[in-house]
Amino acid sequence: MMVGFPQLLIDMLEVKVVRMWGVLVMVLVVAVGLCDGEREVCVVGSGMGGASVAYFLREYAVEPVQISIFEEGGKVGGRMAVVELEGDTFEAGGSVIHPKNLHAVRFAELLGLNRTSDDDEESFGIWDGTRFVFQTARAGDSAFSKTITQIMNTVSVLWRYGISLWRMQNYVNGMLDKFLKLYGKDRPAFDSVEEMLKSVDLYNDTQYTLEELLLNAGLSRLLIDELITITMRINYGQNVSISGLAGGVSLAGAQGGLWAVVGGNWQLADGLIRHTNASLSLNHKVLSVTAVGDRYMLGSEGGTTTCDAVVIATSLDESKIIFTPSVKILERQMQHTYTTFVRGLLNSDYFGSTNEDIPELVATMEDPAIPFSSISVLKEYNTTDKAYKVFSRAPLSDELLGRLFSTYRSTIRIDWAAYPHYTAPEKFSPYVLDGNHLYYINTFESAASAIETAAVSAQNVARLLLSRLSEGGLRTATPKGVSEPRSE
Repeated sequence: MMVGFPQLLIDMLEVKVVRMWGVLVMVLVVAVGLCDGEREVCVVGSGMGGASVAYFLREYAVEPVQISIFEEGGKVGGRMAVVELEGDTFEAGGSVIHPKNLHAVRFAELLGLNRTSDDDEESFGIWDGTRFVFQTARAGDSAFSKTITQIMNTVSVLWRYGISLWRMQNYVNGMLDKFLKLYGKDRPAFDSVEEMLKSVDLYNDTQYTLEELLLNAGLSRLLIDELITITMRINYGQNVSISGLAGGVSLAGAQGGLWAVVGGNWQLADGLIRHTNASLSLNHKVLSVTAVGDRYMLGSEGGTTTCDAVVIATSLDESKIIFTPSVKILERQMQHTYTTFVRGLLNSDYFGSTNEDIPELVATMEDPAIPFSSISVLKEYNTTDKAYKVFSRAPLSDELLGRLFSTYRSTIRIDWAAYPHYTAPEKFSPYVLDGNHLYYINTFESAASAIETAAVSAQNVARLLLSRLSEGGLRTATPKGVSEPRSE
């Protein structure tokens, strides 16, 4: 039906009135916020980054600050998640924490969380697609058997890889020693990840591949192609072409003394949010962030929220959040890791072995023909019934599961946009996305992605935000008598 000229004028007037009314509402909301002396910080994401920035904001702010956290899903924790497989709970995301992860250690103590570690060494084998090129022995149940097996396995590993193992440990420990310098309470707030890393001599590690750095450190080709490659495939779903710092973090995740929170590492995020008394909105997907004067309006299906500063604590690489005005994020591809939990029994014929001889961790060489990165035993119920976790770079079909497992009755499949696909030299998006008060914690992931690195980046963002948002009683982020992690 044709619209008459008078009706067209009426429609145009209605549109103008609606737009003017919308602008008026936004202005009134902003004005009300400015009249309120307490500033509000909105945090998008409730994983380790979002929970940590809430904690550090609360600790460092001289004047009260209101913190509102918006979580798209129904649970906090982000990539720290658990699954339940036939009544048993297993870590599905960030699974282990290093003893030198000082923030995580401190948070667990602060929140009264119990820590667990598995002191028993699991047997592992390196599968090349046709055979195990190297394999350690599985220990028995007695303390004597475990001790003897540990000695035998140590000798076996040393015999195969020699002095390169010592050089690898030196590389990782040297990186960790530098990383620990990021914890000092007197450190400044950095405007960029580059400045932050250069201050502790770690930036160079992001500009070269792990393979290049390890060869330069004198490591053998055999060690790089076997032990180090399988570690990269398990922890980051990639290989030794990964950038050096991310590779070093991955190798640290294979050291001893690793621990986890009893009941799931997600409790670190949950506990910090509760501790800070931050407002938490679950199932609240932020669709847009709009700058309105010196404030911001967050839009979602449930309405709008205004705040003085916004902290993005989730990856923007696959996000559909609309920013007005637009912000420039460096293009970064995410590495998807497919995690499959299986209750059943591995097919010994697939590995040309017996069930007793299949190691508890099957790790794989870098070969596109191998359809999985690793298979590990999570729990053994009896000799024919076990729970497994399988990592792969592509989804596992039912047909493939039928070949890998002689029997299986339960599966859980997860597709994680787990971490960036690392390619040296790395480049970084800015911490401040708009030159005002829109901050991005996850830019640090281009250096390395882990529970602890999220907390380290969040601490810097909290300091940076408070040092720049000086009005309303928020001053430079100086700790108010709180104890900082000790790095000595």
